[in-house]
Amino acid sequence: MLAISLMRIGAKGKPFYRLVVKEKRSKRDGAYLENVGTYDPMKDPAEVKLDHDRIQYWIGVGAKPTETVASLIKNNPVVQEA
Repeated sequence: MLAISLMRIGAKGKPFYRLVVKEKRSKRDGAYLENVGTYDPMKDPAEVKLDHDRIQYWIGVGAKPTETVASLIKNNPVVQEA
């Protein structure tokens, strides 16, 4: 089963996360299939960069976002460029 979850890559006391698609049972910072975004909670306001096309693709093939990732996706909708 696939999951879209956060993978911590920051130093101690300075968290930084990648949103990755991975096997649900793998370790938090273990192997992953694809990097689909980043989340930097240390900036004010927190900086979130998402690849909405790839996220929708992975959800379409059965990946389930974790609660935190689902809220990041919901609170950062696709920006329409004119």
